Amino acid sequence: MFSLFGSKKVTPDLSFLAADMHSHLLPGLDDGLQEIEQTMDFMNELQQLGYKKLICTPHILSDVYPNTPDTILPKLELVRSALKENNIDMQVEAAAEYMVDVDFENYMNEGKKLLTFGKNLILIEMSYAAASNNIENVIFNLKLKGMQPVLAHPERYNYYFGNLEVFQRFIDLGCYLQINILSLLGYYGDASKNTAQNLLKKNMVTLVGTDMHHENHLNGLFDLASKKSFYKLFENVQIRNKELLL
Repeated sequence: MFSLFGSKKVTPDLSFLAADMHSHLLPGLDDGLQEIEQTMDFMNELQQLGYKKLICTPHILSDVYPNTPDTILPKLELVRSALKENNIDMQVEAAAEYMVDVDFENYMNEGKKLLTFGKNLILIEMSYAAASNNIENVIFNLKLKGMQPVLAHPERYNYYFGNLEVFQRFIDLGCYLQINILSLLGYYGDASKNTAQNLLKKNMVTLVGTDMHHENHLNGLFDLASKKSFYKLFENVQIRNKELLL
């Protein structure tokens, strides 16, 4: 899976994950990459790290990032064409990262098309300022509609720091948890790092995502993947990213 060489530094190899299910690599849709040339560069670098499949998840947040399948799917086809032209052998799919708010709940209840990935998984998030009052209701109703909710980066919600019980509550409701891989490096601060590592140790994490937005994230990912200690965090835990290749 990766080379140890008996030292703290290792050869970066994320092939044990194989698929990334949270990124902002489709150009010009949100606060992620803006140009197709950037997208090609980033996807080439992620391929070198061992990824075989990238699931891009642009933000959908009412008036800020009012994306829909009609804005997202054409960009997916643009990227697929560019990958072929650049001889980059990478599977790419698109879903979305949905902000859980009243607008989303109304959209969901109206039966409008929602972008999912894998076996009908749907990525949801909350504000960093405060928890969504309707989060449990949204999880429940997504399950009723046959979708599998995945809560993005729970370790980054500062109002939940030190409260693993609330995450267990989400799991009991049928929600998966997805941590950002860079949280394990401390990229978002020590509290997020500690929360992410605790969730991982307790086997409460189903998926790991890059949440890739920009070059600092890419550089951080290479740095993290060069540390022997990083791979040790995944010993005896069940991460299901690889199932997304099926």
